[in-house]
Amino acid sequence: MTARPNDVSSAAIQGTSARRLDVEDYFSRQRAGRADLPDPEPVLRNLTHCVIEVLAGARDLEQLARWVTDDVYRNLSKRVVLAARARRVKGQAPQRPAFTVGRVHTCEPADGIVEAVVLVHQRARSRAVAIRLEGLDQRWRASAISVL
Repeated sequence: MTARPNDVSSAAIQGTSARRLDVEDYFSRQRAGRADLPDPEPVLRNLTHCVIEVLAGARDLEQLARWVTDDVYRNLSKRVVLAARARRVKGQAPQRPAFTVGRVHTCEPADGIVEAVVLVHQRARSRAVAIRLEGLDQRWRASAISVL
């Protein structure tokens, strides 16, 4: 019996430095700590601005895809469809809403997670947008968005 040059002894594989590599270690989203992430306030303000415009029909939801998780995207997609249907029933065309983004109230319940409420002021009323940001792949991604 001849030894093949590519054979590796089981002792070398079972050494203390060897460990089983998991595909998710390399290809799944990697959590980031707060120290590795930029200031969340500009992201919160811009994301709020975009969400309000998406719901009003003035912006395409695809533009938010890289800033939100898949669950948030699906939920926003449902709201966009409902808002478009409501506009169609009323005979209104989509238009860019007039509003200003007000104060941003934030808290950090854990490292790399920011929960915030952003106030949005329109002429007739004020609204609140609740957003949860998580640090994933060295940037902020919204894992929850609720427009109240």
